[in-house]
Amino acid sequence: MSPLPVVAVLNGPNLNLLGEREPDVYGSATLEDVRERCEVVASAHGFALDFRQTNHEGVLIDAIHELGASAAGLVVNAAGWTHTSVALADALVIPEVPIIEVHISNVHQREAFRHHSYVSPLASGIVVGCGIRGYEFAIRRLVEVLG
Repeated sequence: MSPLPVVAVLNGPNLNLLGEREPDVYGSATLEDVRERCEVVASAHGFALDFRQTNHEGVLIDAIHELGASAAGLVVNAAGWTHTSVALADALVIPEVPIIEVHISNVHQREAFRHHSYVSPLASGIVVGCGIRGYEFAIRRLVEVLG
């Protein structure tokens, strides 16, 4: 029996504090709640889930390099690095797999610096402002893109 294809969900800085940090912006759900929802959706579509979060940019870049050989696609919430990291964007080109960008809040209703994304030009789709359900939408869209 062959292993299931992998959908990787990568989370950037401060997302480990979901449920505690700015609940008026990000809601009361925790990152563990997000992981559980992603697991259900990925499994229902025949995918294994690789779910990661880091507050260290190089660790996220290393994860992208590592997953390049094994992940069918990526769901990326790069958080603050979305708006600042050319290095992250450079790494996201390497795996040559579909990427869906996700943001819990509607970044376009927030500070002007959040309106630019280094990830968006690389993404097959972008989900913003749907709360943590955006992750579910992102995985479903990734499954569609993967065919």
